[in-house]
Amino acid sequence: MNQQTYKVVLCTAVLYLGAASADSDAQRVQQIIRGGEQTSIAGSEQFFTGRVRIDPIWPADEHISASGALVTFEPGARSAWHTHPAGQRLVVSSGVGLTQEWGKPIQVVRPGDVVWCPPGVKHWHGAAPTTAMSHIAVTATLNGQNVDWMEKVSDEQYGQPRED
Repeated sequence: MNQQTYKVVLCTAVLYLGAASADSDAQRVQQIIRGGEQTSIAGSEQFFTGRVRIDPIWPADEHISASGALVTFEPGARSAWHTHPAGQRLVVSSGVGLTQEWGKPIQVVRPGDVVWCPPGVKHWHGAAPTTAMSHIAVTATLNGQNVDWMEKVSDEQYGQPRED
């Protein structure tokens, strides 16, 4: 390689590295998703019983493979049975809620309680019969999927919770 070609290659490399560094720096800037900028959605009748509102907080992306949402269940409302391929954490923020793993007793959850739903464990969660409940759901994603929905929780299954 002659000296002129070497200088062109070197300048191109410096410009390329500078552009790559600028892209990298742009990804290191804080991003703010403003409250109220995302649209609330009603929980689908296919996956929920009763009135449920889902307020997205943040989506899963290339930086963190978990999404966040504030989910509010009106009294008696609940999810269908489901699993999460990579797990989920629920942080109860208000009201009184219920959750149950398949084959185990219903558990009561209250503000400040954190529920860990391990990958692949069949469960449901929702509000108590006479009290609404809200929780922040942090749901991990695996291969682009964060939930596998199953059958609805029957009124008989919803039944009576166990107080601990």
